[in-house]
Amino acid sequence: MAGSRVYMDYNATAPLRPAARDATLAAMEALGNPSSIHAEGRAARTVLEEARSRLAARIGAAPENIVFTSGATECANLALTPELLAGGETQPLEGLLIAGGEHPCVLNGSRFPAGSISTLPLEAEGVLSLERLAEALQKLSGKRVMVALQAANHETGVLQPVREAAELVHAAGGLLVCDASQAMGRRETTFETSQADLLFFSSHKIGGPAGAGVLAFARESIHISDALLRGGGQESGRRAGTENVAAVAGLAVALDEACGALAQEADRLGALRDEVERRILETLPQARILGRGAERLPNTTAWVADGFEARTLAMALDLEGLAVSPGAACSSGKTSASTVLAAMGMRDAASVRASLGWRTDAKDVELFGIALARVVARIRSRRTAA
Repeated sequence: MAGSRVYMDYNATAPLRPAARDATLAAMEALGNPSSIHAEGRAARTVLEEARSRLAARIGAAPENIVFTSGATECANLALTPELLAGGETQPLEGLLIAGGEHPCVLNGSRFPAGSISTLPLEAEGVLSLERLAEALQKLSGKRVMVALQAANHETGVLQPVREAAELVHAAGGLLVCDASQAMGRRETTFETSQADLLFFSSHKIGGPAGAGVLAFARESIHISDALLRGGGQESGRRAGTENVAAVAGLAVALDEACGALAQEADRLGALRDEVERRILETLPQARILGRGAERLPNTTAWVADGFEARTLAMALDLEGLAVSPGAACSSGKTSASTVLAAMGMRDAASVRASLGWRTDAKDVELFGIALARVVARIRSRRTAA
């Protein structure tokens, strides 16, 4: 395909928003460590704390309950620990329930003993069954447990019943940790809407610079007694290491911009996503759009098509100037059977995912349709010739 490339992999990383770039560069020009007491250090601290306050306001948290990290993976490794205590509790949590479609940073990132972790399957459309969750909690009756449930799936875009799950978890005396990485900036995601005890997300998913993340606590009484990174006592002792002030400044601006037009962007991207799916089914009538019967993010579509291997399609589209993903980009470019699809009952399967965002327009969708039709025709022609 001639001309510029078309980027449709926002769920992996969104292009940096101009306003976020400006804020990041401005913060990079400032001299000072935010832990220093001189004027330069105080200036850096001001940038950091202003960003903390802006982010806290967006998600309905107190500023002192915001912890800056390097990204969602570090957040998950920090939060998913038996030593997450709340309300005066002194004994560690005794079990961890994980929804089967969670991101690898959750599936592989906890600090619970292996024998205390259980994974819950998803229904055919990719939604966690609240009935299965209730049954699992009942089996652990008398034990304090944690449940990890993402707000929206990174591969299919399917939204999870976080608020309803939180009600069940709290009734059982447990805590709910929510990976909000895909939902943040794409639909209203706050402590009020989710009722989660902890939320976390990454900067680069919403058009901020890579290298920054947020772990937020719903209330002051929740604390982690075994910090993952120990050192100088930054972030109130919950995460050591000099904060990435420039990236945090860009993150705050990116979230403000993303949340400033949630409804309008949802309508716009939903219409573009629907057109993408129309073109997929026009070219590949046998394709199955994953999670189509469930509520999804407006920007995400993932599909499988009998006779067309996901990696082959994604690579062929890449050569045509189209950036899509075979499944999810979360393991250094490797592709394998999807754990998300396996949790949905589709073992040994992989999908192609297209995810849209703030820079996507109708011309991109048109070019996607042309490229997909060309790739599929070429694959079919080679099979016929063989």
